[in-house]
Amino acid sequence: MLYQKPQDNSFQDGVVKLYRKENTAAPGDMPKEGLAYKATLRYRRRTVGMQRNYLAKQNQEHIDEVIRCPLMPSVSARDIAELPGGRRYLIRQIQYPENSAVPVMDLALERLEGGGYGSD
Repeated sequence: MLYQKPQDNSFQDGVVKLYRKENTAAPGDMPKEGLAYKATLRYRRRTVGMQRNYLAKQNQEHIDEVIRCPLMPSVSARDIAELPGGRRYLIRQIQYPENSAVPVMDLALERLEGGGYGSD
């Protein structure tokens, strides 16, 4: 078995805010889907590789960004990530690299059209 040197996991590219979708309507009102704050994490940008790009297109998805941040088990696909500048993305996939010095996760993000979720 080949030894792989653990990767450097400095998260110097910015801060991502994570949200979950939930019903934000008052009790008894018509359900209204909105965002509830989940966490803020530091991240590092990753390259959207050719293989990841082609696999996403096969599923009629488009991966715009890939970021690496510290592991947070409660993050799930279909949560919303907000990068600096207010750009919002749907988390399409989460991967957990094994050759890392600290527990991390890679988030594959698809840009939300029209300013993002809950922008009204």
